[in-house]
Amino acid sequence: MIQVKEFLDTDSSLAEKRVNEFLAGLDDDQLINICYGSINKITATKLSEQRSAILVVYKKK
Repeated sequence: MIQVKEFLDTDSSLAEKRVNEFLAGLDDDQLINICYGSINKITATKLSEQRSAILVVYKKK
């Protein structure tokens, strides 16, 4: 079965770290694709922060 898993940056957690942890648990032949996007978020103090979204498409065992 093909599945997707979405990882989003938050104020306390980076998507990249969680994706790498997830990928470590997959076999190479399970990975189908990885999609990435980013935006700039304006904070209440008018600072710009980058937010990332990573989508992993994989085969479930």
